[in-house]
Amino acid sequence: MRKLLVSTLFFLCMASAVMAQDPVQVDSKHYKVEFENDEVRVLRVKVGPKEKSVMHQHPNAVAIFLTDATGRFTFPKDPAQDITRKAGEVLWTPGTVHLPENVSDKPFEVILVELKSKSAAKNVDNRPATKATSTNGN
Repeated sequence: MRKLLVSTLFFLCMASAVMAQDPVQVDSKHYKVEFENDEVRVLRVKVGPKEKSVMHQHPNAVAIFLTDATGRFTFPKDPAQDITRKAGEVLWTPGTVHLPENVSDKPFEVILVELKSKSAAKNVDNRPATKATSTNGN
């Protein structure tokens, strides 16, 4: 009985640790820090054809698509979401835990500007990204 309890607690601790992982720490192949200060962290995300990341967490952020992207986001509790974005699109992404995947035959590249404010950290959830109003008329 004690072994079962210890095993269960270990599994729960590991599962919660994976859920809150920093993408740069758990997937440095796809995520690189381009800039960081007390207010923001700017990530360059490059995902090759048919590649997957791992489950990780982001705070509230703004995504700037440098290339077209066709992908899928898998969430811990919600259904997976397929996405199609065009190069130049800019959108607001509420804080989330997800596993991104490139489902196309072409690589994609995104700049992700993560916000570090205390209010941003409190708003982490599993909502999918939403498109923001563009200031350049697109």
